Amino acid sequence: MTLSPHRRLAVGAVLVAAIAGGAVAPATTAQAAPATTAQAAPATSVAAHTATPAPDMEGVAAALNAAMASGAPGAMARFTGPEGVQARTAGVRDRDSGAAMDTRARFRIGSVSKTFSSVVLLQLVDEGRLELDAPVNRYLPGLLPDDRITVRHLLTHRSGLADYTEKMFAHTVPGFESVRNRVFGYQELLDLSLSEPRTTEPGAAYKYSNANFVVVGMLIEEITGKPVGREYERRIIKPLRLRNTAYVHPDTRIKGLHVRGYLHPDEAGAPLVDSTEQTVSWAQSAGAVISDPADLNTFMTALMRGRLLSPQALEAMTTVTPTDATNTRFYGLGLRRYDLSCGAQVYGHTGTVQGYYTYAFATRDGRRSLSAMANTSNRGAANTALGGSLEAAFCGKKPAAAAPSSRAARDVPVAPAEADLPERR
Repeated sequence: MTLSPHRRLAVGAVLVAAIAGGAVAPATTAQAAPATTAQAAPATSVAAHTATPAPDMEGVAAALNAAMASGAPGAMARFTGPEGVQARTAGVRDRDSGAAMDTRARFRIGSVSKTFSSVVLLQLVDEGRLELDAPVNRYLPGLLPDDRITVRHLLTHRSGLADYTEKMFAHTVPGFESVRNRVFGYQELLDLSLSEPRTTEPGAAYKYSNANFVVVGMLIEEITGKPVGREYERRIIKPLRLRNTAYVHPDTRIKGLHVRGYLHPDEAGAPLVDSTEQTVSWAQSAGAVISDPADLNTFMTALMRGRLLSPQALEAMTTVTPTDATNTRFYGLGLRRYDLSCGAQVYGHTGTVQGYYTYAFATRDGRRSLSAMANTSNRGAANTALGGSLEAAFCGKKPAAAAPSSRAARDVPVAPAEADLPERR
């Protein structure tokens, strides 16, 4: 498949200065009855000289069921590897109708949208229209109060711009209802951030902030002269034939077969809130994409195989720094890296938007990928449980007996999920 013309541009001296410092398996799915599980597929190598374990799809199913036990009405996962596709589902995609979870259904992917935005911005770097280490104010004069904040600082969450969602969703359901149908301009969202104290000096430390990717959206639209959704479509969605992926803003609907999302209130015992319909205008280029498991597998696989970026840009994107003290979680340019208990390293992003948790990850060679979703939010235990699908898919079954000194063989507990949005429960 031939991609858009920017892929064929030679990388010039501007790109080098700025960046310094296959076929996808066919989609075949089978569905499971509510609260049970469904299907299965193999894998390939984690790294050279390391045998690749077969995915533990029963372990994936257990992670989905654990997410349900922690409050999700349903969950699903889809794994792709050299030998094909395997899927698992659990619970329901619609509490009212009782319709079973379905891997063909679309849902809101939240902050996985940040990887889409990063790809578009890095393509502009590939085209020589942007420099990673240039000040943001070079392209958007006077936008930010500090000329030291660079494009790279935005993509790595090291700008120091405060995350306006902390105050916006201080009370989860009232905060959500106040913005559910609201349409923001980018500048309005940035102003909310700038009204708060900055969190760090530019470049000093990682501090996740949705404001960074609001500015990324502003950059994309300034440089291309086109809406960010159109650039997603032209540069990613159409070339990869992502038929169930779209940037949906400010329309509140998810068209076609879809999963309904359910938000947990802060108060224990309060009923779930159906949060499916919303503008997601509070996020936009930080989180307003809708997709399905097959398209997410295709996207992450294509990205890791170098089909969307030059080798230099992909190297920059996958150059990571730690985000916590566990030394297992890292962030690059709009991309997370998780180091799993078996030594496997997977790249992708997590996503949280009201009513949905998402994981979309692939190995660096792009030969294996996993997408997983649970239809709830403001329930950290459900998000953490869903994250256990990564260990099962990429590390396989845990050995029945293992030497105490072997980290790869130990039953390593799943670390708490990283928060892409403020959570109170």
